[in-house]
Amino acid sequence: MSEILAYCGMDCGVCPVYRATQADDDAAREKAASFFSKLFNTDIPVQAINCDGCTACSGRLFAHCNTCEVRACARARDLDICAQCPEYSCEKLDRQLAQIPIPQPRERLDEIRKDQMDNA
Repeated sequence: MSEILAYCGMDCGVCPVYRATQADDDAAREKAASFFSKLFNTDIPVQAINCDGCTACSGRLFAHCNTCEVRACARARDLDICAQCPEYSCEKLDRQLAQIPIPQPRERLDEIRKDQMDNA
């Protein structure tokens, strides 16, 4: 699956919720529900495992994506990705990325930001 970037730099294409939704794979939905239920110490029903990516203008969103303040901010500012924001990197984004246990989203955003500055 090709890279599909969320506003925060996460690759939706590697998200088990996004992948299960796009493949319409109920077994993968069950695995994702179990994984995220354990990760967040809550009960996430299989029916909640549906997402078309946070940058989709319409469609299904996973629970957190629906209430994500980074997503709401980027959409309000009409951005494709947070690296385009004049206030990059802000507290909202920094808090979000601190919860993600992998460095790739920040690295992607920094690279996109650098490319924009180099081409300005």
